[in-house]
Amino acid sequence: MNTETPAGSYVEPGKEFDRDMDYIPDRITRDARVPPSLGSREAPPTWPVEPGRYRLIVARACPWANRSIIVRRLLGLEDAISIGYCGPTHDERSWTFDLDPDGVDPVLGIERIQEAYLARYPDYPRGITVPAIVDVPTGQVVTNDFPSITHDFATEWTDFHREGAPDLWPADLRDEMDDVMKRIFTEVNYGVYRCGFAGSQEAYESAYDRLWTAMDWLEERLATRRFLMGDTITEADVRLFTTLARFDAVYHGHFKCNRQKLVEMPVLWAYARDLFQTPGFGETIDFDQIKRHYYVVHADINPTGIVPMGPEPAVWLTPHHRESLGGRPFGNGSAPLTER
Repeated sequence: MNTETPAGSYVEPGKEFDRDMDYIPDRITRDARVPPSLGSREAPPTWPVEPGRYRLIVARACPWANRSIIVRRLLGLEDAISIGYCGPTHDERSWTFDLDPDGVDPVLGIERIQEAYLARYPDYPRGITVPAIVDVPTGQVVTNDFPSITHDFATEWTDFHREGAPDLWPADLRDEMDDVMKRIFTEVNYGVYRCGFAGSQEAYESAYDRLWTAMDWLEERLATRRFLMGDTITEADVRLFTTLARFDAVYHGHFKCNRQKLVEMPVLWAYARDLFQTPGFGETIDFDQIKRHYYVVHADINPTGIVPMGPEPAVWLTPHHRESLGGRPFGNGSAPLTER
């Protein structure tokens, strides 16, 4: 089951939630070479890095897409890779471009991202997800493999990074980062969904315990270091931030992750505000779109479709005092300029 489409039912009675992780595996790399990170594994199809050729399709509501918005912005890839925004809700077919004039993406000329998938795979059988990268000349989807999209932005598109772009994948930290990000994904990013879409009390309680064990681990880890890997922001922080940004607005109530609110966890709450107030992060968050997505699309969890008014987003701008831990968010680099 894929949590981004179709709309409506996500809960399978009596079962644990099982996210479909079978994405289009294609990669965009320098000279279309095989990514070295694959080692001896079977290589996926590759496409060449080529500025102006591809369009990143996202929705601000989606945490997985939010990662790619942040990374593109931090690295300054705006001129190399254009971006298209879908609206916060979707139907059983796919996300749509209802935010654009006449509901049509101005570059691709399509009304829904499904059209790009079907242009390449006429019988595409899986969920139509964002983020997705589309080959503009052909109008065909290239990949929707969200972990690889941001990894390749950071490691394959370096010739087009802005001056002062941060190193989101430091070579000396990659082994530890892999372990940290794996735990964040399985226990937190995916963990909130495992709670929200649990099909039995037993499945929910197991998911809840796993989530809060990980949240307590993060609270402890971040008590003595400003960011997950130390003094500077890495991809690990991007991956955690998109879940934390949605926690009190959606996951605490809608997904029943309600042992505590994020604002009641002093370390994680201060860390989340630190990132939110860092250029490249907070301006990518639209709480209204986030709430509309979850509370409208998940009709089996919220059949009335009523979208809550709170919480008040201004709390994200209150002082966090994390600078007392030292560190430089962008390392030897610099913050991105005002959003274009």
